[in-house]
Amino acid sequence: MAENTTFQAAAYTAQGAERESVTLPATLFDGTVNMPVMHQAVKAYLANQRQGNASTKIRKYVSGGNQKPWKQKGTGRARQGSIRAPQWVGGGTVFGPIPRSYAQYVPRQVRQLARKSAFNARARENAIFVIDGFALDAPKTKVLADLVGRLGVGDKKVLILTEGSKPNVFLSGRNLPLVHVMPYTDVSTYHLLWSDVVLIESGALGSQLEPAEGDETSEARPKRSAGGTARKAASKAGAKKAATRGAGVAKKAAKKAAKRPPAKKAAARKSASKSTKKKGK
Repeated sequence: MAENTTFQAAAYTAQGAERESVTLPATLFDGTVNMPVMHQAVKAYLANQRQGNASTKIRKYVSGGNQKPWKQKGTGRARQGSIRAPQWVGGGTVFGPIPRSYAQYVPRQVRQLARKSAFNARARENAIFVIDGFALDAPKTKVLADLVGRLGVGDKKVLILTEGSKPNVFLSGRNLPLVHVMPYTDVSTYHLLWSDVVLIESGALGSQLEPAEGDETSEARPKRSAGGTARKAASKAGAKKAATRGAGVAKKAAKKAAKRPPAKKAAARKSASKSTKKKGK
């Protein structure tokens, strides 16, 4: 089921402030929804999560039962060959599970089609929101909790897709039971269908949103830059004052040196005084 349509998604800042809607890329969001392919991808994903450790013993692996419990004839009872036969309590299991692999292989193009169908299914429900970007210096659960609350999806399963790996964002949402954070490139069909709402970072879709006018971070940046320019101007003024002081000290030292007699004259005077002393002796 494919339609030539374009989808609009609501856009928000990382603080939850609403912005102008964004047009989703047409290469991915083209309206294709293939239900059988999504079912195959989800079934394979869940099957690949199984470890396949279930194990039972057939009659030859159960200890004991090496001899007949009684003779074949003459007892009036039914003939038995071993107490570990399946009909006996404590006997072996017939056709029981044994350790095996449950892995299912799905071709790459089928996986891509299923993932694309899941994205389009959420886009049809208007359940995709675009976030301009997450910039967390340290893990903070309250930041994601406030964002989910401001978007009005606190009671829904929220999938947050980041641009690349962002450990601080992942750790911030790890303690929220209805929030799951993962890189955009790692998302699968299962995760998209598990969620009720998908929050996608704008950089993951290949388009960076400019900072909003009412964004707190955009207001704080010019203030910091103004303070930085004031500090630079003050440092330059101090450097000029120090340079002028140094020039004045250098001029005073030059004047003092000019007033003093040259070294040659002083040496001549010393030699003349020595010669007069010798003549006097």
